Amino acid sequence: MVSKTDILESLKKVIDPEIGINIVDVGLIYRIDVQEDQVEVDFTLTYPGCPLGDQITGDMVTVIREDHGYDNVVTNLVWNPPWSIEFMSEEARLDLGYPI
Repeated sequence: MVSKTDILESLKKVIDPEIGINIVDVGLIYRIDVQEDQVEVDFTLTYPGCPLGDQITGDMVTVIREDHGYDNVVTNLVWNPPWSIEFMSEEARLDLGYPI
């Protein structure tokens, strides 16, 4: 069976179009649950009015399906806890000029 780590590696292919960094390093992925016939991902966006949420969601579903063969990919957009720059990887913060 596919691991959470495998799914995270695949999700690194999904780029946040506004900032040009993958959604894992931006800190948008909150939870991954891998079952035999389904992958469920809880994720957030950098702010509630983000106009690219549908694109990011579609890209997540596509990459999981293509990389791992899952037909049933469930994505849950959540707002708690609210995203903050502290969720970003050190590399992403450095790329964007934020302090570590």
